[in-house]
Amino acid sequence: MFTQDYLLQSLFVKGEVSNCKYHPSGHIYFTLKDSKGTVSCVMFAGSRSGLSFRLTEGQQVIVGGAVDVYERDGRYQLYAKQIELAGNGLLYEKYEQLKRELEETGMFAPEYKRPIPRYIKTLGVVTASTGAAVRDIIQIAGRRNPYVQIILYPAIVQGEAAAASIVNGIRALERLNVDVMIVGRGGGSIEDLWAFNEREVAEAVFQCSVPVISAVGHETDTTIIDFVADLRAPTPSAAAELAVTDIREIYGELAAYREGLERAMEGVLREKRSLAERMSLRLKAASPAGRIRENRMQALSAEEKLQAGMQRLLAERRHRLALYIERLKGLSPLEKLNSGFSYVSDENGANVRSVAQTKVGQALRIQFCDGSLRARVEQTDADGPRTV
Repeated sequence: MFTQDYLLQSLFVKGEVSNCKYHPSGHIYFTLKDSKGTVSCVMFAGSRSGLSFRLTEGQQVIVGGAVDVYERDGRYQLYAKQIELAGNGLLYEKYEQLKRELEETGMFAPEYKRPIPRYIKTLGVVTASTGAAVRDIIQIAGRRNPYVQIILYPAIVQGEAAAASIVNGIRALERLNVDVMIVGRGGGSIEDLWAFNEREVAEAVFQCSVPVISAVGHETDTTIIDFVADLRAPTPSAAAELAVTDIREIYGELAAYREGLERAMEGVLREKRSLAERMSLRLKAASPAGRIRENRMQALSAEEKLQAGMQRLLAERRHRLALYIERLKGLSPLEKLNSGFSYVSDENGANVRSVAQTKVGQALRIQFCDGSLRARVEQTDADGPRTV
């Protein structure tokens, strides 16, 4: 009955995957269930070409195949020939497939990410003209820096025309040469955010010469352009904070730069003043008057040294002269005469030093310390030589 029923040989069943098991032989056994019941399913290894993803627990799928009886257990089951993701699951599979393709082309590579300018004058925004996203961006950007000009491209962010509208907005703001661009919208379902998962939108973001910040949905939502953009913001509000630097921070940095510049200038001025003082001293020393003073000081110093040298020399010579005087005193006849000795000479003035040099009747002259007298020899007494 099962094999002869045409409807049971070609049908599609939608449900949730449970009890999924991959057999070493290549067969896949699982159960398909919904709120009302369950049905056993098997996909043989020969039918695996009809499955383009890995089957896991909890997936919503549509299984196409035939119903037949498994005779051993006496129960019927669905023999799957093809399996597709249903609803969000199908969109998620398309999302993963495009993500893999773009990643393989290098569009997610970090070397292509450009830094977001810190100081901007114009901010481009591609989003819907109504909604919380644009209001949050305008409010936060205006509060952080009211001097930044915000240029809004009112794009369609949901539906069939959304992708083309977003691409046109990116290219229009790029032609206006804005400093940075925010592309995004508020939160929603995966279907609502799908325009930001389209290939043409991802390519437009990647090819844009202006740095792009993606701001799609809430913090947990992730789209393809989040990987392609130069920077991902979890929410549109966060994107405004990342794009626009708080002017109070700028004022603080300017004040710090001013203080640093003033300190640097004071240091330079001190150094230049010190250099000027040193050069002034050098100039004074090199001037004729300075040289004259220096030479005068050198002359005075030399004079003092000369006088000191002369005094030392005179003192030395006086000392030496005193020694010579003492020596001469020891050899002076007068000193010996003062000691009680006398000097005897003959008429011719020759010194008479021995009795043998005299004779009786000879006239002699005797010199004392206080005068002299004349005498005549009356008698000589020779005692012989004496040894002292």
